[in-house]
Amino acid sequence: MRTRPERETPIPDFIFEDRALQEGHRRIAGIDEAGRGPWAGPVVAAAVILSRDELPAQLAERIDDSKKLNEDQREELLSGFAPFAEIGIGRASVEEIDELNILQATMVAMARAAGQVNPDFALVDGNRRPGLQCGSLAVVKGDSLSLSIAAASIAAKVTRDRIMRELDRRFPGFGWAGNKGYGTAEHRAGLNRLGITPHHRRSFAPIAELLDQDVESR
Repeated sequence: MRTRPERETPIPDFIFEDRALQEGHRRIAGIDEAGRGPWAGPVVAAAVILSRDELPAQLAERIDDSKKLNEDQREELLSGFAPFAEIGIGRASVEEIDELNILQATMVAMARAAGQVNPDFALVDGNRRPGLQCGSLAVVKGDSLSLSIAAASIAAKVTRDRIMRELDRRFPGFGWAGNKGYGTAEHRAGLNRLGITPHHRRSFAPIAELLDQDVESR
């Protein structure tokens, strides 16, 4: 097992998973999401149960918080650990985000992801837990502390990025392949030029403001 060295930036290990094992749990999933902040696209969550006995140590040492990795590294790592993991993917649509709010939609996506792998315990990134059919623990900055959560952060991010690249092909002009739906200058310019698509989150302030302007101009 990897031990966490004394340094400012932690690296994920199995310390939280070990505690869950000591409590009698066996199928321990890490859960994380991608896409809470963008103006467009679904929010995506992943639940990952790593096969610790099979996962190569050299590969485990490279798994980290997805935000610390570039796109190529995330794709490579997901391909690398996927054979040694059970991976569930859940998403909440733009319509669900607008109806429920982004926090509740994220919880829905996480629950859907967990439902695909049926853990008996879940480690959830952040300070809130979705309603699950098993026990769970919220771990603040969990994607930097737990290998299972870090793996889930990679799986969720890669999956959502692929979705946004596909949406960019279908709705060019917003820069989604690059900005992944975040509110960049290119995205805003596309909105001003092309208008709102069905994949924009109408409950988010910048999109709602454009809708209001459109109504006022009629």
